[in-house]
Amino acid sequence: MLLYRIVREKHAYSLSASGFRNRWNEDGQYVLYTSDSRSLACLENLVHRSNSGHNSLFRIMVISMPDDLAVLEIAEEELPKQWKTDFCEECLQIGSKWYTREEYPVLKVPTSIIPNEWNYILNTRHRDFQKISLLRTEEFVFDKRL
Repeated sequence: MLLYRIVREKHAYSLSASGFRNRWNEDGQYVLYTSDSRSLACLENLVHRSNSGHNSLFRIMVISMPDDLAVLEIAEEELPKQWKTDFCEECLQIGSKWYTREEYPVLKVPTSIIPNEWNYILNTRHRDFQKISLLRTEEFVFDKRL
């Protein structure tokens, strides 16, 4: 399976994570947020960057994940009604629990942007993370209309 991540060029050549808190992880939990399409990766960037910083040089990371890699999937029906808000304590708890248990290297979660689309969170500290690889990076320029 191919996954996609759009980042500033300086961060595009290795599968490394900052450890900063986000919707599905606490500070100090080293995860990579990826999407199952280039277009969703673009929309996630637009939402989280609030239209700032889109003039910088960006790259699309094309990441290969083996089809048989264990994935924990969270269905939208399992989440509270307010899960799409900027801060959702339940999402943070689910992701943090997934990360610390280290049973699955990948967490598949619904995106809050488009119904029936998915993001894949990769635990860089999991023993099976080494099976995931960066295939290549591609040029990416945000359309000025966005």
